Amino acid sequence: MSLFSAAMALSLAACSGCSGGGGTDNPAPSGGGAAGGTAAAPGRELPTAEGNKAEGDTIKIGLISSLSGDNQPWGEDSKNGAQLAVDEFNAAGGVNGKMIELKVEDTASKPESGKSATEKLVGEDKVLAVIGEVASGITIPAAQVCQENSVPIVAVGATRVDITQKGGAIFRACFTDNFQGAAMAKFAYEDLKLRNVAVMTDRKLPYSTGLSDVFKEAFEFFGGKIATEEFYESGGNMDFKAQLTNIKSKNPDGMFCSGYFTEVGPIARQREQVGLNVPMFGGDGWDSTQLINSGGTGIQGQYFLNHYHNSEQRAEVQDFVKKFQAKYNHPPATAMGALGYDATNVVLTALKASGATDSKSLITAIAGVKDMKGVSGSITIGADGNAQKPALVLQVGKTEFKPVKQIPFFVFESKKK
Repeated sequence: MSLFSAAMALSLAACSGCSGGGGTDNPAPSGGGAAGGTAAAPGRELPTAEGNKAEGDTIKIGLISSLSGDNQPWGEDSKNGAQLAVDEFNAAGGVNGKMIELKVEDTASKPESGKSATEKLVGEDKVLAVIGEVASGITIPAAQVCQENSVPIVAVGATRVDITQKGGAIFRACFTDNFQGAAMAKFAYEDLKLRNVAVMTDRKLPYSTGLSDVFKEAFEFFGGKIATEEFYESGGNMDFKAQLTNIKSKNPDGMFCSGYFTEVGPIARQREQVGLNVPMFGGDGWDSTQLINSGGTGIQGQYFLNHYHNSEQRAEVQDFVKKFQAKYNHPPATAMGALGYDATNVVLTALKASGATDSKSLITAIAGVKDMKGVSGSITIGADGNAQKPALVLQVGKTEFKPVKQIPFFVFESKKK
């Protein structure tokens, strides 16, 4: 798309504090992980347990997903995306005559349930890999189970930076908060021309605290100031007027909200009620059309970062949306459909290339995935276990989200480092 190409070029030229590293126009470094021929990043030691082995005519792959609870819109989409990828793989013949069986467990949008679901998949079902979760707070305990048992895990949408720093069996198909926090700081400073921004953080969510920390550091790096930071805890009191009134007293010219759509909508509506008339913006945690209803006019016209959009004209996107629509009679409602599809294909690509029949060999194969054409962008697994891809700024409309500009992948170089 010409709009995106122009925006990417301008963004790269203007980003004096950043270095390009990947994305569609900036291919990621070759190799991947310790097994890919480059040195492993700190903390990414390979596990030592024996791991699981495939037996019989099927290879079991696990999926942990929020099929109930607050994160259900993401969980349903990620499950549907993963199943679509598995069905396509099996229709194409599987691997060495073996079909893939997707074992799905509900995390109920809770970290403790995510841990027990992963323990079942790894210990009882003997899966060769785990896909998921969407939420960072659920992925953290699940990843610990996988690392201890030498079973690879590929997170779908968990963006907190330190998740893949816990061991060499942990990977992700999404970008990290180091990128999206810095990308939204750059967008706020350069595109929205904001200079004095307040921050609203969900103290209960590791995703939110990590994203706010990166945003604050990056926004100050680009030349802006943080007016103040207010906190709340999700799952409890939905009255945010006290925090918003405190923010209004600091006279900010914008507000960054790093939480999930479940709270961001009410925050946006109450922002109008207290007269805090400044632009709002946030990360991929806003991605649900439920945000439009819960935020009312308070959320219309505001911005958030996401992984892709159904309207993109890239062949990978249009092909995926068409197949998803045909199978489920509706398009993907959130980006987690595409990320579930991409994360599953990372595992299947590694499986096909290596012919691995045990989980420890599959760890090595996943670390070597390079230039895989995903719906959310070209995916190469770096030495840090992360996928390096561009991101897309969306604006909230009355009934849908609209693409504004693509931000190519860059590495944020902090003055504090």
